[in-house]
Amino acid sequence: MQRRAFLVFAASSASLALASLGGCGFALRKAPNFAFTTLYSGLAESSPLGVELRRSLEAGRQVRVVSDARRINEAQVVLEVVQDRREKVVLSLNSAGQVREFQLRLVFSFRLRTLAGKELIPVSEIAQQRDISFNESAVLAKEAEETLLYRDMQSDIVQQVIRRLAAVTSL
Repeated sequence: MQRRAFLVFAASSASLALASLGGCGFALRKAPNFAFTTLYSGLAESSPLGVELRRSLEAGRQVRVVSDARRINEAQVVLEVVQDRREKVVLSLNSAGQVREFQLRLVFSFRLRTLAGKELIPVSEIAQQRDISFNESAVLAKEAEETLLYRDMQSDIVQQVIRRLAAVTSL
């Protein structure tokens, strides 16, 4: 009997908690709405960040990305990439002068304009950095960890770029 009473109490508490979240304005993030339907991106086909950004934009089926410079006139807006840079900087050394820690950096700068030249988003820079320890005896594992950290930073930057593009309300 006590177990049944506990389960009823737990279920009512959970439903009350969900109802209070809805009342405070909490909502899951939805797909962004863009003020444009076609975007020209000059990002290189070999750029991992460019590939992920293109996929994320086209996933919502609201935006078509044009990457061929000869077809730039088909686009409503132009995403100009100012900088797309990866860095690996030594943070610390041990007493023998060997590397102990690296700092991985990913810097992405861009601007958004119309074909006529009207600036919609001025030059914006998004930077991510992560610290990673280094161990000579686990070089392959550390390389894999480095790859995962770069991928994580890249995904974060892509989401920030998409949110900034969605913030544009009119052309």
